[in-house]
Amino acid sequence: MKHLILLIALFHFHLADGLAQARYFTKTGHIWFFSDAPLEDIEAHNHKVVSVLDVSTGEMVFSVPMKEFQFRKSLMQTHFNENYVESDKYPKATFKGKIMNLDAVDINREAAYLVRVHGVLNIHGRDKAIDTVGTLEVKGGRIYGKSTFSITPQEFDIHIPRLVRNNIARRIDITVNIIYTPLTGNSL
Repeated sequence: MKHLILLIALFHFHLADGLAQARYFTKTGHIWFFSDAPLEDIEAHNHKVVSVLDVSTGEMVFSVPMKEFQFRKSLMQTHFNENYVESDKYPKATFKGKIMNLDAVDINREAAYLVRVHGVLNIHGRDKAIDTVGTLEVKGGRIYGKSTFSITPQEFDIHIPRLVRNNIARRIDITVNIIYTPLTGNSL
């Protein structure tokens, strides 16, 4: 009986270890946005993005704390959080998606791979389907993910007052730069 319990325990740990190797994780992902406007460019960076990538299925999730976006001017940050994205009411943006061409990625070979990602971005309580391209680079036991795509405030029911509407570009570029490490029991 002791041998059977030991065998089951070893199988369980081996299985859990295999599952952990299929998932990669970060708590310090970097997402920033840029708005090229006539009066003043608007740029904000967030280095507290949490993301998990499952390389066996291609599924990925992101959680972006809205109050962690840092602006060059504190007044911009205040307006962003209080007037536009309403961070107290909608504290996080999320993305749930999947790599559509996962068969083009060899996680065991160090190289850069072009990927197509499809999913749903939620900002300000509104969902929008996103279909974009990016790169995954396997290097040194890590996976480096990069992508850039554009959105509009209107797609997420973010109202820009007429007085400042010309200060913000109609389309806002969002750049994602993530360094994933293998998910282990100590990662969370």
